[in-house]
Amino acid sequence: MSGPLPSKTCPVCGRDFTWRRKWAKDWENVRYCSERCRRNRRLAETAGVADAPRAVPSGRKRWR
Repeated sequence: MSGPLPSKTCPVCGRDFTWRRKWAKDWENVRYCSERCRRNRRLAETAGVADAPRAVPSGRKRWR
């Protein structure tokens, strides 16, 4: 192993996310931790909380 992976903070949800192989070619332009946050970026911007992390509900199960 070559050390810790680089990480960023998502501007929508405030979570930290780490480098992934699929982002290798475009890591400098990656801003959001997930597709869901990318889609919800406008909601955060219009509410004026784009710079402040939003509360993230914990303990919820994802149904697939």
